[in-house]
Amino acid sequence: MAATSRNDDDDMISGINVTPLVDITLVLLIIFMVTAKIIVSQSLPLDLPKAAQGQEVQLVFGLELHANGDTFADGKRLAGEDAILPIAREAQAKNPELRAVIRADTTVPHGRVIRALDLLKQAGVSKIAFGVTPIAPEAGAAPGAPAAPPPAAPAPATPSPAP
Repeated sequence: MAATSRNDDDDMISGINVTPLVDITLVLLIIFMVTAKIIVSQSLPLDLPKAAQGQEVQLVFGLELHANGDTFADGKRLAGEDAILPIAREAQAKNPELRAVIRADTTVPHGRVIRALDLLKQAGVSKIAFGVTPIAPEAGAAPGAPAAPPPAAPAPATPSPAP
């Protein structure tokens, strides 16, 4: 006699439990939100210039500090550093998007540069940059190629064997 047993495991699954799927999706969403916040906070804010279609020209206020004590603003020699403030205020009033570029000689004391920076800030100029001179590559070197290392010290002479 053959006995037939009824096994409930062979029944067809009629429903899907979506709770684990929702749990995993929410955990992944939280991880992506936290990492996106970290990535954005590490980036530097950029003050990108606006594109001009030929009708708008970006105004730059040039300030030069020379080693001999002379100060020039937009190519005009100033009587002293205190004259920067009224000229910068006037230029800022004409154009609220004014950008200032400070070019200082390498031997100008740090205090003079900071004083000029402070005067520009007092005038309301908030977009300030420092002008530099690019280092020219060595003659014969390809543009963008790293500079050649300094020549190595000559190797000490080895004594030649006696005949």
